[in-house]
Amino acid sequence: MPIKIIDHGSPQYQQMVDLRMEILRKPLGLHFTAEDLEKEKEDILIGAFEDDDLVACCILTKVSQDMCKLRQMAVHQKMQRNGIGHAIMQFAEHVARDTGFKTMTMHARKSAELFYEKLGYAAYGDEFIEVTIPHIEMRKKLI
Repeated sequence: MPIKIIDHGSPQYQQMVDLRMEILRKPLGLHFTAEDLEKEKEDILIGAFEDDDLVACCILTKVSQDMCKLRQMAVHQKMQRNGIGHAIMQFAEHVARDTGFKTMTMHARKSAELFYEKLGYAAYGDEFIEVTIPHIEMRKKLI
């Protein structure tokens, strides 16, 4: 299953927006604004594909010279629990390291905390509410 960096504004990017909408936003009654999507032009956009269909994605956003933030991690429902999330995380970590980042942070949904712990991420700070649901900041040193 190919995992690759995709271009903002491309047909693959539109698939990414659609998947994130379906998995992350729609269940919470939320939508993307044009401004939200415009900000992603500076981000690293990552997608996993089965044939030509995007089945998983995530975004890396620069926080500082040494730190990036993983955002908008989504795996299509029919593909969950078969290793794609793990594979796209490994790819994202390699890209982040190659870009020069030393630490990856994220605002993980509490429901996904165990998934990220298994990948070496640790809770950082207290639980908080974001986009109407509980989250925890998690971090990992990229060695």
